Parts: sequence; C-alpha cells; structure tokens
Amino acid sequence: MPRPAPNAQRGSRERRLIAQEAARLIREGGLHDPEQARRKAASRLGIHDESLWPRQAEVEEMLREQQRLFDTRVQPAALRQHREAAVQAMQFLHAFQPRLAGAVLAGTAGTGTPVTLHLHCDDTDAVQRFLHDQHIPAEARTAQLQLAGHASRQRYPAWEFAADGIAFELVVLPEHGLRHPPVSSDDGKPLSRATLAQLRQLLADDAG
Repeated sequence: MPRPAPNAQRGSRERRLIAQEAARLIREGGLHDPEQARRKAASRLGIHDESLWPRQAEVEEMLREQQRLFDTRVQPAALRQHREAAVQAMQFLHAFQPRLAGAVLAGTAGTGTPVTLHLHCDDTDAVQRFLHDQHIPAEARTAQLQLAGHASRQRYPAWEFAADGIAFELVVLPEHGLRHPPVSSDDGKPLSRATLAQLRQLLADDAG
C-alpha cells in the first residue's frame, strides 16, 4: 500500500493539532464558538494556511473525545440541565418559533456553555420589547450567520441573559429563516437545529 505523501501527512497532523487545541480552548478557555476556537488555536500554533485547518465538525468530534476522557463525571449532567433549560426557554419564547442550535443540541455543552436559540420574527425589536415586558435584563450584541440562499454572512441582532445560573443567547432571524436556515461556513449545509418537539424527544431518548 502506498504511503501518504509528506504534504498530506503534514496537513493531517496540523489539522489534528488545531482540533486538539481548539477543543481544549472550549473546555478550559471559556470559548463556546467552534469557529472562534479554531481560529485562535491556529493562531497560537502559527498555522495560518486555512487549507490545513480542521472543519468545525472535526473540532466538535475532538471536543467529544476530550469530554469522554476528562469530563465523564460532570458533562452529561450539565448537558441534560442545559437541554431541560432550553425546553423551558422555548416554551416561554414560543411566539418567536424558536429553534435550538449549537453545543446544547450537538451534545458538547459544558457547565458554562450558553443555550443558543434562533428566534424568527420580521420585527427585529419585538424580542427586545418582549424581554423588557417580562423584566428580563438582557445585553444586546450581534451574531454573524449566513442563511441559505444568501451569498454571504450577515449580522443579526442577538440578546444575552442568564437565568438560574445558565446563560442564554437569542439570535433574531427573519421569518424566512425557517425556510432558509443558517448554513455552515465549512460546507454550506444547513446547521443542525431542533424544534421544541424534537428537543423533548431527544431528552426522552437520553433518559431511555
């Protein structure tokens, strides 16, 4: 069997090094976005050629591997707590047709991971008014996402708050984001998202 070319071996080694460091930054460094962690890891390692970088899915798989090795006592309980909190939040925000995304859905959430919900409303101020009316102090920010059918990433309003010790991130997308959901910057495929019914089924499957 022919051996892999030296460049292929180098690329594979560097992808794994970046994935390992990115996963460590998520577990220990307080980062929650695999893309941000990947970029920071590559910078720390001095690997600037993006063709040698791992895909976000590879970072997530490395994170799962590290969690299986180091976090078996705390991570499963933290994940379930976050998913149960997501159920309550999605019920509370049902008028905005919420979808769960990110690490809580992927199963890699730890104790400090925020619950990321995509809300859908053409009135971008409606979520702010709702939070204000419910006396929920939230901090405004923006999130960059690319919706299916769009040529590039765009900024969308987002809100962050904490409840019962769990952080929440609400990203407000237009209603057509239900039909044209956000896509991955790696391969252009739709990001994994879950409805409330799907999340409840996921919790039931985990319990089983």
